[in-house]
Amino acid sequence: MIVFWLVLTILFIIFATAKLKWHPFLVLILSAFLVALFYQVPLNTVAKTISDGFGGILGYIGLVIVFGTIIGLILEKTGAAIVMAETVIKVLGPRFPTLTMSIVGAVVSIPVFCDSGYIILNSLKESLAERLHVSSVAMSIALATGLYATHTFVPPTPGPIAAAGNLGLESNLGLVIMVGVVVTAVAVLAGWWWSNRFLNVTPDNINAADAPAAMPEGMKTRDDYSHLPSATMAFLPIIVPIILICLSSVANFPSAPFGSGTLTDILVFIGNPLTALLIGLFLSFLLINTEQKTQQISDSISQGLVVAAPILLITGAGGAFGAMLKVTPIGDYLGTTLSALGLGIFMPFIVSAALKTAQGSTTVALVTTSAMVAPLLDQIGLDSELGRVFCVMAIGAGAMTISHANDSFFWIVSQFSRMSVSQAYKAHSMATGIQGVTSIVFIWLLTLVFI
Repeated sequence: MIVFWLVLTILFIIFATAKLKWHPFLVLILSAFLVALFYQVPLNTVAKTISDGFGGILGYIGLVIVFGTIIGLILEKTGAAIVMAETVIKVLGPRFPTLTMSIVGAVVSIPVFCDSGYIILNSLKESLAERLHVSSVAMSIALATGLYATHTFVPPTPGPIAAAGNLGLESNLGLVIMVGVVVTAVAVLAGWWWSNRFLNVTPDNINAADAPAAMPEGMKTRDDYSHLPSATMAFLPIIVPIILICLSSVANFPSAPFGSGTLTDILVFIGNPLTALLIGLFLSFLLINTEQKTQQISDSISQGLVVAAPILLITGAGGAFGAMLKVTPIGDYLGTTLSALGLGIFMPFIVSAALKTAQGSTTVALVTTSAMVAPLLDQIGLDSELGRVFCVMAIGAGAMTISHANDSFFWIVSQFSRMSVSQAYKAHSMATGIQGVTSIVFIWLLTLVFI
């Protein structure tokens, strides 16, 4: 019955989010209460466990998500994301257009959500495809898979941050970023390989009446900006925090490469994710170049808070759900069972892939799976610092497998690329499946070497 109740809870999450269209925040909170009911958790501890789990995860990672979201919004609104993309194209040149497009997506999606990133880069992608005489379908899949890779693997994107927080890595995001970049490279190459299968394929929905004729409200193309920042200024708000976070992680290595004096203390302080992203936030303010700069900054913060709010609620609800699972016997039971099966790193991948495919949201799959897996880390052999990082990567690989009709990103890619649903399934959905499977195989190989 122990497994039965967990399966029933997972089915409830899938049914409520995918079929009933309930908000994931409400579904995860209700799931925490269901777990308490099913496993007969003492009634006088239920409310406190949920509150502590909700507040605990947000206490560690909430402000980091807010700062990262505001930075991404400012990069998007000021045209810095377009400058970043054009800079990558200039550096890489036109020799491998689809690979260049994949890398552009991977770079831009570090601070900007993949949905928004695709929309603001769509015109750039189309013009590049026309100029280099490359199929726009191939370029679309290359861009989409590049965006998707960093969206699921590399902080400060909220999904990986939340998963890292649930698995106790909130103070070591630098290691998550470093490993995430390596895994992202493999995922990008897998998506690029698949995109090249469509080099001679044209979109089959060009004349459709429902194809988008205009950008969504608030979205801009390059021509809409009277002034764009320099490449240096565009990259600073995201590159500086990442470097600081990574330096802090290096400073915390047991070998103490920077010694144990004042320099190490300073690096650890400014490289704390909260401090590093606050520095990045102030650097992003420099991109705002209008007469009413103070008002623009205030408006950007307000809009960022609106965007971050649902992510924070889902993250906190995931923490509450995970906290409730930890006080039940499910962890020990499943750990023993799964250890006997020898699934190891594939277990979080399978759970995350099932949730992603069923309900569509990558962030929900990352948050929910990380909350479920946290009590099982010791039993599946991933309780070390590096093991937890690989677990975040495995969950990310599952959370991209696969993007189809219940995923908003699927519709953005298909409609803005003027592909029919059937063509989008063959091109985009298959690409995300290949990315996920390739990534988990690579992550498994890494665990064989390093764990």
